[in-house]
Amino acid sequence: MKAASHCDSDKDLSFWGHLEILRVLLIRAVVVVLIMTVALFAVMPKIFDEIILAPCSGSFPLYRWLDAIGYSSLFDGGAATMERFEGIDLVNINLSSQFLIHLSSSFWLALLLSAPVLLWLAWRFISPALLDGERKPVSAVMIFGSLMFYSGVILSYSMIFPLTLRFLAGYQLSPEIPNVISIDSYMDTLLGLSLMTGLAFELPLVSWMLGRVGLLHRNVFRRYRRHAVVILLIMAAVITPTGDPFTLAVVFLPLYLLWELSAVLVPKAKEALA
Repeated sequence: MKAASHCDSDKDLSFWGHLEILRVLLIRAVVVVLIMTVALFAVMPKIFDEIILAPCSGSFPLYRWLDAIGYSSLFDGGAATMERFEGIDLVNINLSSQFLIHLSSSFWLALLLSAPVLLWLAWRFISPALLDGERKPVSAVMIFGSLMFYSGVILSYSMIFPLTLRFLAGYQLSPEIPNVISIDSYMDTLLGLSLMTGLAFELPLVSWMLGRVGLLHRNVFRRYRRHAVVILLIMAAVITPTGDPFTLAVVFLPLYLLWELSAVLVPKAKEALA
């Protein structure tokens, strides 16, 4: 009953009252992110050594698993093995890069880890404006969207980025041009792939929302499935520009499963128009 009276009192607030609530929630969000950033800044060297730089080591779980199933000999003709990843070293070519990466990594990781709290604060602000029957579906959508984004980030870190790194670190236009990988390039690729994969995993949620408002229906997925397969293959090839089918499949299959999941979540044409 207290929650209901709280919501009713929020609905009766003036514009400035709602603005004041928003200001307080924004301050709380900033404080949460700042505290998390400071805490992560203190332990970031350990996080870098054990997590962020882990794909550079031949002991990374994915590499050990690929060696166990004979992946290297199957696709590299036996000439290359995962042990070559033992020698991948990163260099710093800008004076301030290491400090700036230390700071930026702490902030972005803090933002990622604080997302549940930030979503809860956002929910505190928008929930009074929703009807009783709308609150539960909206909260479920927010939770589902968060879980899907985190799933995409985890997939990128554990499989897509290491395979991309494996290919790009060993690729040479000419034997006369050695690869020297900077920490800036490494972090840009890691964060870029993580963000792209996380956003790609939001496809079912976006499709569901478009279906709810009648802009998308299941027949579209059925009609353009073949086109989607071609487009998704191209996207997978762009995300991981490797030459072997295994790496391509690692990216393509999750994208295709997301496509099929989106088709299931979207209503049929008659339901969408109802």
